[in-house]
Amino acid sequence: MKKRTILVILSNRLDPRQTARFWEVDCDDQGNILKERKLRARPRQPRYDEVWENDDGKTAMSSCNRFKRRYRHPLQKPAS
Repeated sequence: MKKRTILVILSNRLDPRQTARFWEVDCDDQGNILKERKLRARPRQPRYDEVWENDDGKTAMSSCNRFKRRYRHPLQKPAS
């Protein structure tokens, strides 16, 4: 079983002054969520396998309907 670490960014495209929220999610290769952690601030180093974003202004992951995957995001690990 391979574990992936995903960064989820919750932002607001209509009010860019609203601070973004960051969540770190651990998933297995089937897509099942193993663990969720809310981060206190934006991560500084690229250590994530994938980066997903919701820009509808939601405050919780459970209230989001869809996420967009951000390819080649600065916080994503370089492909090896």
